[in-house]
Amino acid sequence: MAKATKKQALGRGLSALLQEPSNVISATDKNADKVVGSILEINLSLIEVNPFQPRTYFDDEALKELANSIEELGVIQPITVRKLSENKFQLVSGERRFRASKLIGNKTIPAYIRLANDQEMLEMALVENIQRKNLDPIEVALSYQRLIDEIELTQEELSTRVGKKRSTVTNYLRLLKLDPILQTGMRDGFISMGHGRAMINVENTEDQLAIYERILRQKLSVRQTEDLVKNLKSGVITKPKKKQIPPYIKESLKGMGEYLGHKIDVSISANGKGKISIPFHSEEDFNRLKNLLK
Repeated sequence: MAKATKKQALGRGLSALLQEPSNVISATDKNADKVVGSILEINLSLIEVNPFQPRTYFDDEALKELANSIEELGVIQPITVRKLSENKFQLVSGERRFRASKLIGNKTIPAYIRLANDQEMLEMALVENIQRKNLDPIEVALSYQRLIDEIELTQEELSTRVGKKRSTVTNYLRLLKLDPILQTGMRDGFISMGHGRAMINVENTEDQLAIYERILRQKLSVRQTEDLVKNLKSGVITKPKKKQIPPYIKESLKGMGEYLGHKIDVSISANGKGKISIPFHSEEDFNRLKNLLK
């Protein structure tokens, strides 16, 4: 059973909130209201992860830093769980705190308990994911699209749920109309959301890619990109011809990409000189690539 126990490391404010029933009561029990809506100290072994969690990558270094903080100060903000049965819970939010607590060998964690069905679980997980500050624009757009598709929300309802203007929601969703290469460029930080928005009204994929290459090559600002798109659509400029990659490079790219675990970008100038670009997604990923290149 999940017993509520005080933890010395917790701050006085949170400790004062923790209730201490002798046993966790089933959600179907007539006294369930004494548990649902409460903050209890719950055994980690009684909590399972959220199958609807849209976040799949957890940075190991950041997780260790959080674990060290928890070891020193305790869990400042309780996780949120839903009751599945008398002694079984499922994470709604707070998986990083949950993982970090397990990492340092903690047996219990403070948790706010609530009732939620599967649809509510998915919605809460997606909304929490959206509210994280370190999401790239495409991750936000994909989360918005999942809420629309799987929760069957209108854009108006979605804007209310996530606390954003409808125009903001629409701008994110429109990014998903861009070519996947441009979306990857935004995810990897090569171009901003502003660059992406400037290219949304360019219908031809080849034109989009030509503008994208020019942004990278000339380091164009968002304003310069907007002007470039305006001129392209009015016929003032012609799109640059794409430089063909020589066969000797094409033959090697696949093997290099498989070895490094990333798609390798190669740009060739008119005089035959070129540049190889290798993307990375985190400090951990960078260190992995660095070791492979030694």
